[in-house]
Amino acid sequence: MMISTNIEGSCACGAVRYRAVSQPTGSMICHCKSCRRSAGSPVVAWLTFSKEAFRFIGGQPSGFQSSASVSRTFCASCGTPLTYENTARALEIDVTTCSLDDPESFPPTYHAWLHDDLSWVRFGDHLKRFSESEL
Repeated sequence: MMISTNIEGSCACGAVRYRAVSQPTGSMICHCKSCRRSAGSPVVAWLTFSKEAFRFIGGQPSGFQSSASVSRTFCASCGTPLTYENTARALEIDVTTCSLDDPESFPPTYHAWLHDDLSWVRFGDHLKRFSESEL
């Protein structure tokens, strides 16, 4: 018998909720300029899920193209950043870790896009670091 894993989260105001029914395939902290600008934050933590395992279960987010190959969603009511999709990874969707109901359960495993990093951002962890993507 297969046990379903339900991982849920929402925006800050609760207008948009989502669910993933599988474990994430990745967990990272992104330092890229695009993520920083979209979130208004020095870094953004992301979880990666298979698109087929992810869906919105309450409300619908608003979206925009942050670049030719990237779509992002957010809550139109409170502004919480929710997802990131890149056409280069068409079968995956990234979800902001801190929008999860339980973000403590999914610590990041690496830092990416450090070539865009702000000079005053310093982490004391021992996670792997990549100048660009981990690939």
